[in-house]
Amino acid sequence: MTISGITVVGIGGTTRIGSTSERTLLEALGAAERLGASTRAFLGSDLIQMPIYDPEQESRHPMATNLIEALRTADAVIVASPGYHGGVSGLVKNALDYLEDLRDDDRAYLTGRAWGSIASGAGWGSVYDVLNQLRAIGTALRAWTLPKGIAVGPNNAEGRVARQTELMASDLVWFVQQAARTQ
Repeated sequence: MTISGITVVGIGGTTRIGSTSERTLLEALGAAERLGASTRAFLGSDLIQMPIYDPEQESRHPMATNLIEALRTADAVIVASPGYHGGVSGLVKNALDYLEDLRDDDRAYLTGRAWGSIASGAGWGSVYDVLNQLRAIGTALRAWTLPKGIAVGPNNAEGRVARQTELMASDLVWFVQQAARTQ
Protein backbone atom coordinates (compact mmCIF):
# COMPACT_ATOMS: atom_id res chain seq x y z
CA MET A 1 0.00 0.00 0.00
CA THR A 2 1.40 3.39 -1.03
CA ILE A 3 -0.21 6.71 -0.24
CA SER A 4 0.36 10.39 -0.69
CA GLY A 5 -0.99 13.51 0.93
CA ILE A 6 -0.90 12.08 4.47
CA THR A 7 1.10 13.91 7.12
CA VAL A 8 2.35 12.16 10.26
CA VAL A 9 3.83 14.16 13.15
CA GLY A 10 6.07 12.41 15.67
CA ILE A 11 6.63 13.72 19.20
CA GLY A 12 9.00 12.21 21.70
CA GLY A 13 12.37 11.08 22.78
CA THR A 14 14.54 12.29 25.61
CA THR A 15 17.30 14.83 26.06
CA ARG A 16 19.72 12.00 25.21
CA ILE A 17 20.26 11.97 21.45
CA GLY A 18 19.68 8.50 20.07
CA SER A 19 17.61 7.32 23.03
CA THR A 20 15.52 4.19 22.59
CA SER A 21 12.27 6.15 22.40
CA GLU A 22 13.74 8.57 19.85
CA ARG A 23 15.16 5.76 17.68
CA THR A 24 11.85 3.88 17.74
CA LEU A 25 9.88 7.03 16.89
CA LEU A 26 12.20 7.76 13.96
CA GLU A 27 11.84 4.15 12.76
CA ALA A 28 8.04 4.49 12.83
CA LEU A 29 8.19 7.79 10.94
CA GLY A 30 10.56 6.21 8.43
CA ALA A 31 8.09 3.37 7.90
CA ALA A 32 5.35 5.94 7.25
CA GLU A 33 7.59 7.70 4.73
CA ARG A 34 8.20 4.41 2.92
CA LEU A 35 4.43 4.20 2.51
CA GLY A 36 4.41 7.68 0.97
CA ALA A 37 3.49 9.86 3.95
CA SER A 38 5.27 13.09 4.74
CA THR A 39 6.54 13.30 8.30
CA ARG A 40 7.75 15.82 10.83
CA ALA A 41 9.57 14.94 14.05
CA PHE A 42 9.75 16.90 17.29
CA LEU A 43 12.46 15.16 19.30
CA GLY A 44 13.84 15.72 22.77
CA SER A 45 16.30 18.34 21.50
CA ASP A 46 13.29 20.29 20.16
CA LEU A 47 10.98 19.72 23.12
CA ILE A 48 13.49 20.87 25.72
CA GLN A 49 13.42 24.35 24.15
CA MET A 50 9.75 24.81 25.04
CA PRO A 51 9.02 26.43 28.40
CA ILE A 52 6.58 24.82 30.78
CA TYR A 53 3.11 25.19 29.28
CA ASP A 54 1.32 28.19 30.75
CA PRO A 55 -2.28 28.71 29.57
CA GLU A 56 -2.15 32.35 30.73
CA GLN A 57 0.85 33.15 28.54
CA GLU A 58 -0.40 34.57 25.21
CA SER A 59 2.86 34.45 23.29
CA ARG A 60 4.48 31.11 22.52
CA HIS A 61 8.07 30.03 22.07
CA PRO A 62 8.79 29.49 18.34
CA MET A 63 9.26 25.74 18.87
CA ALA A 64 5.86 25.50 20.58
CA THR A 65 4.30 27.44 17.69
CA ASN A 66 5.94 25.07 15.19
CA LEU A 67 4.59 22.06 17.09
CA ILE A 68 1.05 23.43 17.27
CA GLU A 69 1.01 24.37 13.57
CA ALA A 70 2.33 20.95 12.56
CA LEU A 71 -0.32 19.21 14.68
CA ARG A 72 -3.06 21.48 13.36
CA THR A 73 -2.52 20.06 9.85
CA ALA A 74 -1.48 16.50 10.78
CA ASP A 75 -3.50 13.47 9.75
CA ALA A 76 -1.81 11.25 12.31
CA VAL A 77 0.41 11.57 15.38
CA ILE A 78 2.92 9.18 16.93
CA VAL A 79 3.99 9.90 20.50
CA ALA A 80 6.98 8.17 22.09
CA SER A 81 7.95 8.41 25.73
CA PRO A 82 10.32 6.63 28.05
CA GLY A 83 8.94 5.40 31.33
CA TYR A 84 10.15 7.68 34.09
CA HIS A 85 9.11 6.54 37.57
CA GLY A 86 6.06 4.75 36.20
CA GLY A 87 4.84 7.57 33.98
CA VAL A 88 5.19 9.58 30.79
CA SER A 89 8.26 11.83 30.83
CA GLY A 90 7.74 15.45 31.80
CA LEU A 91 9.37 16.54 28.52
CA VAL A 92 6.77 14.70 26.42
CA LYS A 93 3.86 15.63 28.69
CA ASN A 94 4.77 19.31 28.54
CA ALA A 95 4.76 19.20 24.73
CA LEU A 96 1.35 17.52 24.77
CA ASP A 97 0.01 20.18 27.14
CA TYR A 98 0.51 22.71 24.33
CA LEU A 99 -2.27 20.98 22.40
CA GLU A 100 -4.63 22.98 24.59
CA ASP A 101 -3.97 25.74 22.05
CA LEU A 102 -6.03 23.68 19.55
CA ARG A 103 -9.16 23.58 21.73
CA ASP A 104 -11.03 26.25 19.74
CA ASP A 105 -10.10 24.94 16.28
CA ASP A 106 -12.85 23.58 14.01
CA ARG A 107 -11.24 20.19 14.61
CA ALA A 108 -10.64 20.70 18.33
CA TYR A 109 -7.50 19.13 19.75
CA LEU A 110 -6.80 16.06 17.56
CA THR A 111 -10.36 15.25 16.55
CA GLY A 112 -10.47 12.56 13.87
CA ARG A 113 -6.72 12.00 13.72
CA ALA A 114 -4.94 8.70 14.23
CA TRP A 115 -2.68 8.32 17.30
CA GLY A 116 0.12 5.80 17.70
CA SER A 117 1.83 5.19 21.05
CA ILE A 118 5.42 4.09 21.74
CA ALA A 119 6.74 3.43 25.24
CA SER A 120 10.24 2.41 26.27
CA GLY A 121 11.94 1.62 29.52
CA ALA A 122 14.28 -0.54 31.49
CA GLY A 123 11.43 -2.48 33.13
CA TRP A 124 8.34 -3.96 31.51
CA GLY A 125 5.94 -2.71 34.20
CA SER A 126 6.83 0.91 33.55
CA VAL A 127 6.71 0.39 29.78
CA TYR A 128 3.14 -0.89 29.88
CA ASP A 129 2.06 1.82 32.33
CA VAL A 130 3.38 4.49 29.94
CA LEU A 131 1.78 2.80 26.93
CA ASN A 132 -1.59 2.89 28.69
CA GLN A 133 -1.06 6.53 29.73
CA LEU A 134 -0.23 7.56 26.17
CA ARG A 135 -3.39 5.87 24.91
CA ALA A 136 -5.44 7.65 27.58
CA ILE A 137 -3.89 11.01 26.64
CA GLY A 138 -4.64 10.38 22.96
CA THR A 139 -8.26 9.58 23.78
CA ALA A 140 -8.56 12.70 25.96
CA LEU A 141 -7.29 14.74 23.01
CA ARG A 142 -10.08 13.21 20.85
CA ALA A 143 -7.69 11.23 18.66
CA TRP A 144 -8.40 7.72 17.42
CA THR A 145 -5.82 5.69 19.28
CA LEU A 146 -4.50 2.60 17.58
CA PRO A 147 -5.35 -0.55 19.50
CA LYS A 148 -1.74 -1.73 19.35
CA GLY A 149 1.15 0.31 20.62
CA ILE A 150 4.86 -0.39 20.61
CA ALA A 151 6.44 -1.51 23.88
CA VAL A 152 10.23 -1.46 23.92
CA GLY A 153 11.66 -2.99 27.07
CA PRO A 154 14.75 -4.80 28.22
CA ASN A 155 16.29 -7.21 25.72
CA ASN A 156 13.98 -6.31 22.83
CA ALA A 157 15.06 -7.83 19.54
CA GLU A 158 15.75 -5.16 16.90
CA GLY A 159 13.84 -7.14 14.26
CA ARG A 160 10.75 -7.29 16.48
CA VAL A 161 10.73 -3.53 17.02
CA ALA A 162 11.27 -2.88 13.31
CA ARG A 163 8.30 -5.09 12.47
CA GLN A 164 6.15 -3.25 15.03
CA THR A 165 7.04 0.14 13.54
CA GLU A 166 6.06 -1.13 10.07
CA LEU A 167 2.72 -2.34 11.46
CA MET A 168 2.08 0.96 13.25
CA ALA A 169 2.76 2.98 10.09
CA SER A 170 0.49 0.70 8.09
CA ASP A 171 -2.30 0.99 10.68
CA LEU A 172 -2.00 4.81 10.79
CA VAL A 173 -2.19 5.05 7.01
CA TRP A 174 -5.14 2.65 6.88
CA PHE A 175 -7.03 4.67 9.47
CA VAL A 176 -6.43 7.98 7.68
CA GLN A 177 -7.59 6.46 4.39
CA GLN A 178 -10.74 5.03 5.99
CA ALA A 179 -11.54 8.32 7.73
CA ALA A 180 -11.13 10.19 4.42
CA ARG A 181 -13.61 7.85 2.73
CA THR A 182 -16.32 8.69 5.27
CA GLN A 183 -15.99 12.47 4.96
